[in-house]
Amino acid sequence: MTIDALARKYRTPRAVQKFLRSLPYNRESRGETLRSAARSCAAGTAHCFEAAFLAAALLEQHGYPPLVMSFESVDGLDHVIYVFQEKGRWGAIARSRDEGLHGRPPIYRSLRDLAWSYFDPYVDKSGRITAYQLAHLDETGVDWRNSRADVWKAEKYLLKLKHRPLKSSDDRYERLRRAYLKRGPMKSLPHWW
Repeated sequence: MTIDALARKYRTPRAVQKFLRSLPYNRESRGETLRSAARSCAAGTAHCFEAAFLAAALLEQHGYPPLVMSFESVDGLDHVIYVFQEKGRWGAIARSRDEGLHGRPPIYRSLRDLAWSYFDPYVDKSGRITAYQLAHLDETGVDWRNSRADVWKAEKYLLKLKHRPLKSSDDRYERLRRAYLKRGPMKSLPHWW
């Protein structure tokens, strides 16, 4: 199915999140990829940044700007989500191997509040969010919508972008890390899509 056909079918952020959950996660078994929205659509699979491209390509056809939030982590395994606003509140659409890093309904007063909603489920054996930042995909300088080649320049753009610190206590982090080691990823919470 093409991006245009998908955009006619999935018109709301919640519908796009449901669609992305139905796609297999791109585990990059044949090597690392950073496919455009069109290539991810054709492949029928996406990892976090590819899912953000897909969400942006679908929802810009319904008036939402192509905005993403980039998270930096102490272990270098960063995460990218698509973000949107409705009635002045922020929400997100995302894909991950971990359910806690999927989307959020538009209930957050600020980008900082939205970023904090990802802190606890981000903690695993080595992950801890240290910073976040908003970016407009059109400022990456690549054709993230239709490129036939991988769009690594978009990743480089986010890596160079100055991120806002998200400071947390070491005690809180250690408590979450111990819980993760004991039981695994957090169970689904009501404020997750």
